[in-house]
Amino acid sequence: MTPHLPDGHVQPAGLVDDPLVIALCRAGCVFAEDEAELLRRHASVADELDDLLKRRIAGEPLEHLLGHVQFGDLRLSVGPGVFVPRQRTLLLAGEAVKAASRHPEPVVLEAFCGVAPIASAVAAAVGSARVHASDIAADALVHARRNLPDDAQIHHGIGFDAVPASLRGRVDVIAAVPPYVPEHAFDLLAPEARDHEPRRALTGGVDGLDHVHALIVDAQTWLSGTGILLIEMNVAQFDAVAVRDGYLRSFDIDAVPGDDGQTVVARFRRRAEMRP
Repeated sequence: MTPHLPDGHVQPAGLVDDPLVIALCRAGCVFAEDEAELLRRHASVADELDDLLKRRIAGEPLEHLLGHVQFGDLRLSVGPGVFVPRQRTLLLAGEAVKAASRHPEPVVLEAFCGVAPIASAVAAAVGSARVHASDIAADALVHARRNLPDDAQIHHGIGFDAVPASLRGRVDVIAAVPPYVPEHAFDLLAPEARDHEPRRALTGGVDGLDHVHALIVDAQTWLSGTGILLIEMNVAQFDAVAVRDGYLRSFDIDAVPGDDGQTVVARFRRRAEMRP
């Protein structure tokens, strides 16, 4: 993935002759000047810089090397072997914040949370929110714990498996970026994702919708009467999901298109006659 870079960055004079920049350019790094600056800031000694450069040239994500990713106004902890939040997911974070803000003390759950970008965004923006995050990847949850406030609760399990039963029917906002890449498209992913992020965080079955379908079905048990389910997915996948009779009977469904033209945030609200 292309790293998030500071707005208004100006290339310092002389970087075009910088051997670090040249090496990164040759490796195909589009923002070589910015990456060189970030690597230099991160390295404490020359040997460490050399090691970082070798790992970056070998294709390791910049965010894994730096130990963080900028996600809107938040700097989130990440590390080797974990899924790095994408900038397109800021749309989902914004929708989750808006939805949570409509409740005086919202209960919010980020399922398939990884390092918990959505839960972190809600916790930062909605002080009254009671935030929960769940994921099967223990190594990602280490970073989620660093990113979330102390009073946020983290649950180790897939989907709703580890979520406390006391939350059934009480969650006002469920937000998720479940793995939604179809298995046949895995080899088409950028090498940074394909080679350095866990496959289970990327692929979701033959059509990419295995976890999406499970979330939609299970959410009916966990959502409050006025709750909303928010899922990032591919636009073509939304078209397939939105016409399923079972979902249409249970939810009012719409989508917020992403700026990339490829993804949407699908919104599922309980139909009035289906509310408990």
